[in-house]
Amino acid sequence: MHIPINPELSLRTIELEDANAIFALTDASRAHLREWLPWLDFTKEGADTTTYIEGCLKGHEAKSSLSLAIIFRNEIVGIAGFNTINHSNKIAAIGYWLSEGAQGHGIMTKTVQALLQYAFEDLQLNKVEIRAAVGNTKSRAIPERLGFTKEGTIRAAEWLYDHYVDHVAYGILANEWYQIKKK
Repeated sequence: MHIPINPELSLRTIELEDANAIFALTDASRAHLREWLPWLDFTKEGADTTTYIEGCLKGHEAKSSLSLAIIFRNEIVGIAGFNTINHSNKIAAIGYWLSEGAQGHGIMTKTVQALLQYAFEDLQLNKVEIRAAVGNTKSRAIPERLGFTKEGTIRAAEWLYDHYVDHVAYGILANEWYQIKKK
């Protein structure tokens, strides 16, 4: 799958051949990503990324998740997609991360917009959710900028190395997205 966003930015399905590039990006961004992502200590070598990609491919095949490489200026700069897709309830949860050097270009906002379009137009979902740690203001700015509704705070939602963090839950419905898109 390939989702073009603009001449410099696109999304595409993660492939096993991406393992070295994604691991190198993860490793170079380790300190930056570790602040809010709990899986860095489990990604110590390229084989760990290969195992992750294999899981992504199985989720894609089962239509229960979708992980995409974010391609900016012909380089992988992060990962985004649907951590879960619940077809019965027509709900998906978006997750994302971006290398520190790729921030400040509007990449993640455009990426999430493209994911919303795919969710509502292609997958015919009714709702998309994003959860982010209360203190993760950069991540929280994405759904806030895109018109999501803040639905509440989930206490102790995630174990982050040595402590729990609360998450803010955001949601947007298909009819809300279509109204925003018309503006």
